[in-house]
Amino acid sequence: MLICKVLKPLVSTNRIPGFEHKHLQVVLDGSSKKVAVDAVGCKPDDWVICVGSSAAREAAGSKSYPSDLTIVGIIDHWDPDAPKPVSGGSA
Repeated sequence: MLICKVLKPLVSTNRIPGFEHKHLQVVLDGSSKKVAVDAVGCKPDDWVICVGSSAAREAAGSKSYPSDLTIVGIIDHWDPDAPKPVSGGSA
């Protein structure tokens, strides 16, 4: 699974028949822009959970669905710049 930020919707009116009319979003995975099928109804600036590979196809509706990245959840609270907790251990 990946944590990505939704940038904007992607409109594609001419599609192969198996692609149906699922909503697409451009997401940011680190510094890389990717296209994801939106299975949850997110909006720009949402932080989301994405799955890839066969999990993406199944989450989009079927194992034969032509997707390699699907948004499966909207994160309620996420601060990507929050400092990592320091593990406190004494020697």
